[in-house]
Amino acid sequence: MQIIRIFVDLVIVLFVIIIAFSSIKIIRQATVGVVERLGKFHKMAEQGINVIIPFIDSFRTVVDLREQVVDFPPQPVITKDNVTMMIDTVIYYQVTDAFGYTYEIANPILAIENLTATTLRNIVGDLELDETLTSRDIVNTRLRVILDEATDKWGIKVNRVELKNILPPQDIQNAMEKQMRAEREKREAILRAEGQKTAAILEAEGRKQSAILNAEAVKEANIREAEGARQAKILEAEGESQAVLLVQKALADSLVMLRESYPDEKVLALKSLEALKVIGDGQATKLIIPSDLAGLGGVFAALKEAAQDNPAGSGQVNP
Repeated sequence: MQIIRIFVDLVIVLFVIIIAFSSIKIIRQATVGVVERLGKFHKMAEQGINVIIPFIDSFRTVVDLREQVVDFPPQPVITKDNVTMMIDTVIYYQVTDAFGYTYEIANPILAIENLTATTLRNIVGDLELDETLTSRDIVNTRLRVILDEATDKWGIKVNRVELKNILPPQDIQNAMEKQMRAEREKREAILRAEGQKTAAILEAEGRKQSAILNAEAVKEANIREAEGARQAKILEAEGESQAVLLVQKALADSLVMLRESYPDEKVLALKSLEALKVIGDGQATKLIIPSDLAGLGGVFAALKEAAQDNPAGSGQVNP
């Protein structure tokens, strides 16, 4: 009997320990637990240690409050111009209300997937193929707004929606590739033509600048040559002027010296003869002889006397 009693006591202690441990629940960070009492919502279990009443309280679920990503499979969508293409979407959502997430919707992920498919068909049905391919941001924004409004009562906030892939039919893809190739060839031809045009313009500009520079060089050379000839003439004229001035100055000085030396008639007669010689050597065709021949006789007499005074002279003068 004693052994049986000890065994029963151990079972009771073990049962109490199990019940005690089952009444303690640890909730991790960024999660929240939904506690029900007798099948009815009781409270939200926050992060940390939570104690519940065994057999009365229970945890319905633990909800993850972090942002989550769901990649939905491709959905067939028909555009406004009757092109069927496959579009798969990626949804970024976060649970903001654990109560609504648990009790307002049975399968929230399936509901979001179906809602995304129907909404996407409505949006793309109003767009043509080219608009769909080039308006991803518009489609993403409209889809996110509609999904966020619809899932708000479920305690879900849709933060972002992305169109992951847009796959048109194969024949459309081939046509698009041909169009893209034609556009690239067109741009290549345009760029080549622009390059040739620019090269021709630059070449013409170069020839123009070369002709202008050559003309300016010739003009500068002519100006410098004319300036050189002008300077030469000026210097020549200045030289002739200086020579004339020197001759006139010498003549004036000789006259001054002759006057200051009080010359006699012989010297004056000699000077008169020198003047006649200069006149005779000139270019004139006529020679005017003074009417006073006695004066010339006096000149010749003076020359004769001068020759007699200087018998060593190289020439003779006859009257």
